[in-house]
Amino acid sequence: MNLSLSVALKYGFYIALSLIAYFLILRLFDLHENPWLRILNGAFMCLGIYHAIKYFKLTAGDDFSYINGVKTALLTGFLATLVFTIFMAIYMFHLDVPFTENLLNTWFNDYEVGANILLFIIFIEGISSTLVLSLAFMQLFKRSYNIPQNP
Repeated sequence: MNLSLSVALKYGFYIALSLIAYFLILRLFDLHENPWLRILNGAFMCLGIYHAIKYFKLTAGDDFSYINGVKTALLTGFLATLVFTIFMAIYMFHLDVPFTENLLNTWFNDYEVGANILLFIIFIEGISSTLVLSLAFMQLFKRSYNIPQNP
């Protein structure tokens, strides 16, 4: 299997499992409806993508390039987002339907939208944070071609 894909699978599932565990812990304490606690989702995504790029750079050695690093980070975040969105779809449509109805009533009470908008929002949040974090972290991990200056 391609090294980039294997790293993305490994870290993507780690991120998804941490997001799912965090959501279920919030649900355990009945805090899952507080939108401000979703900010920590970004921290899980941030740590996972950072470590995915770092691990990929260590294992790739001299074959590491900017494009391959970005590709690994984007695949990692996309996979984590996809798995978490599928989990939330199962949770919202089958396990806790009143949770979905409550969110739709409090957030979208004047727009008459369906529950699929919630899944769309989760997916877009994950993909956008993946894109931003991938490009930001690659600034740390890319090779520098600057000429050293002697003072």
